[in-house]
Amino acid sequence: MNGPLRNGPLRRTVAAVAMVLCAAALPAASSASSATAAPTPGPADARAQWIDRDTVIWKGAERTAAQLESGTHGKRIRLTPGTLSPSERLAHPHLTGYPAFTVDPRDRGLARTALRGKLLATQRRADGQRATTGVQIPGVLDDLYGARAQHAALGPVFHHGRPTLSVWAPTARTVALELDGRTVPMRREDATGIWRVQGTRDWAGKPYRYLVTVWAPTVGKTVTNKVTDPYSTALTADSTRSLVTDLDDPKLAPAGWSRLTKPAAVPLRRARIQELQIRDFSVEDRTSRHPGQYLALTDRRSDGMRHLASLARSGTSYVHLLPAFDFATTPERRADQERPGCELASYAPDSDSQQDCVGKSAAHDAYNWGYDPLHYTVPEGSYASDPEGAARTVEFRRMVQGLNGAGLRTVMDVVYNHTAASGQDPHSVLDRIVPGYYQRLLDDGGVATSTCCSGTAPEHTMMGKLVVDSVVTWAKEYKVDGFRFDLMGHHPKANILAVRKALDALTPRKDGVDGKAVVLYGEGWNFGEAANDARFVQATQRNMAGTGIATFSDRARDAVRGGSPFDADPGIQGFASGLYTDPNSSKENGSPAEQRARLLHYQDLIKVGLTGNLADYAFTDTTGHRVKGSGVDYNGAPAGYAAAPGDALAYADAHDNETLYDTLAYKLPQHTGAADRSRMQVLALATAALSQGPALSQAGSDLLRSKSLDRNSFDSGDWFNALHWKCADGNGFGRGLPPAADNKDKWPYAKPLLADPALRPGCAAISDTSAAYRDLLRIHETEPAFGLTTTAAVQKALSFPLSGKAETPGVLTMRLGDLVVVFNATPHRQDQTVRDLAGERYALHPVQAHGADRTAATASYARSSGTFTVPARTVAVYRHG
Repeated sequence: MNGPLRNGPLRRTVAAVAMVLCAAALPAASSASSATAAPTPGPADARAQWIDRDTVIWKGAERTAAQLESGTHGKRIRLTPGTLSPSERLAHPHLTGYPAFTVDPRDRGLARTALRGKLLATQRRADGQRATTGVQIPGVLDDLYGARAQHAALGPVFHHGRPTLSVWAPTARTVALELDGRTVPMRREDATGIWRVQGTRDWAGKPYRYLVTVWAPTVGKTVTNKVTDPYSTALTADSTRSLVTDLDDPKLAPAGWSRLTKPAAVPLRRARIQELQIRDFSVEDRTSRHPGQYLALTDRRSDGMRHLASLARSGTSYVHLLPAFDFATTPERRADQERPGCELASYAPDSDSQQDCVGKSAAHDAYNWGYDPLHYTVPEGSYASDPEGAARTVEFRRMVQGLNGAGLRTVMDVVYNHTAASGQDPHSVLDRIVPGYYQRLLDDGGVATSTCCSGTAPEHTMMGKLVVDSVVTWAKEYKVDGFRFDLMGHHPKANILAVRKALDALTPRKDGVDGKAVVLYGEGWNFGEAANDARFVQATQRNMAGTGIATFSDRARDAVRGGSPFDADPGIQGFASGLYTDPNSSKENGSPAEQRARLLHYQDLIKVGLTGNLADYAFTDTTGHRVKGSGVDYNGAPAGYAAAPGDALAYADAHDNETLYDTLAYKLPQHTGAADRSRMQVLALATAALSQGPALSQAGSDLLRSKSLDRNSFDSGDWFNALHWKCADGNGFGRGLPPAADNKDKWPYAKPLLADPALRPGCAAISDTSAAYRDLLRIHETEPAFGLTTTAAVQKALSFPLSGKAETPGVLTMRLGDLVVVFNATPHRQDQTVRDLAGERYALHPVQAHGADRTAATASYARSSGTFTVPARTVAVYRHG
């Protein structure tokens, strides 16, 4: 999910969109339970919270004696009114206003037993009425067991060929292992709450589940859940069983795996990243031998891999893969995957028939982005040639080899902030092993769903441990080079820093990988029940500054595109979409004077973005005032928040919201020709590609990729999502009205655009865009000035010499060391005179002077006056000397 999440209405809009993702129909159940799945997501009316062995907080209680009643042994734990200690207040800031109770020292020994059954808090009120509520137990579980369990090895661990299986289940009455159809008892370690069993060599490769007998608050009874291993290393098809698998088994290593040579590590501040969905990449590539699979990224001669290799040669350093861990919403066996039952190509480009037909099979087709985690540390089976067994492990590793061989490092999109389901739902894994622990609960006991689905609680010791352990496994066992955290602001900052620390401890000699070279970035949005550090210090944009872990920056993105991704009218324009300089017919853009003022403010936001979103970078803004990046307004928040280049990640588009081409289709005047749309696409991409700090672009954006105006294509199937590497196949525009669920309100705007054949670009526009973008990547790659390391270095080397009251609307001039970069977003040739450079020798950068964009090659410089002349809708880079 990429987008600004700041105010209430906007958060609700995002939540409404995202809930569709989590509500997608699921395939066959991953595991079974002896209890019927309950629709209630959490322990209803659990307003008491046992935060450690000494203290209970009870929202709504009176400050008189109370008690905990245990259904396990029928005993009562006495509670007396108390107060929170300073450390408790620090650990639970959102609870500081509620009544606190102290556990009677005489009863503290009852806690471990009480936690393994039904638990209620009761109180006789002053009016004589008896108050009763359920009890949330994550805090006391962490206090009693977490510190001792957090360093234990969980899941299958092999020693001299013999596996030990371990699962943390401190509240379970019993846990047994169901191994290949037979039941094997497990032994509980009382100090940690971990259940273990050691097996024999012949257990290797066999399917297993845990039989967990536990009190389940969502159904109000004790159940025996048959559930897969949260620490699974391999799975059977559709995740019905875990497999006893040793990832160090030589049989799972493809040829050359131990000797894999990676491309040179690129610091995050210089990273140029392609965001890619595995199925999109190849499913319609007729030159691929493995369409829709991991192995497509090993097909060196396919059109897709040739294109990625050309981007790598130009300066792209990483491919960011959308979720490739095991997710819940796609049938993994090809025989179970439905296909649209229509001839989709036969319908009109503005018809609603395509989306209707795609929607009928969407719940059971082969497509989903995968933001619905089932098992965090196993590759998704639907991308494997065979989802049964270990093929997915081998093929994921071969994919990493293929990308590395093409000159690209690999980033995984990871989604630890929520699960596909919770409670007794058959797709709930964590919550059916330790009910009420792994999910984040609200003050009334319901599961938090602000992330779109059942939220997790990485602030709890063992959920935080799972995050760290999973990331380390991907880095060590699959040689993944980076991680992008979905909704990272829902993680504690401490959790993400713990990931960084664990990765930094990995060394080539000990672990086969250099963990310090692994890059980390994520979505630092601030919203939901964790907003404004309500529960912990979050991993948000502001808080992650200075950590070396980047956050997506929406500031320049919105300025470049115009408006926000959630505008009711998609025609609101921005810097690269014609605001003021090439206005469209939308009344939402305001009067010419209003447009001019907004455009100039957008230019200030882009300037901040070009610095790397630095908080302390000082410059003269378009009003003539000297300001810092933190002093430029972005919807009530500081535009600049980074402490150093590398803290903020620049982008003009990503998988969320409309593609850049589709955004410009909505915003540029409809009569804008294909060549000019191409030029505006390049200019928009350039604002990220030529910035300080890391930058990301969605795969295919350099090919004018369209999803036929779909703003949320997570479940829209191959028809709307597939990449088209051959320009003769078009760019995806005009494949029908986008799916109604997320787009119907935009259909009145979309229909006339999709019906216009002039908006379906030909080969010239597509190939010109790609070639011009690669030229910009080459400039970034070869010029050290784009890799500055500190705010002081940026302040010294980078300036905006024409910024101020006289700045030209629609034109932005940046001086960077020996370079001058002019972004001309207007439909006219522009002169930019920098008087301080009069007499200096500048010439168009040789990459552009001899490059693919022959219009850009006509940019000129007049030495006598210091005037840079730039063609319409062009970014031109000049070099001194």
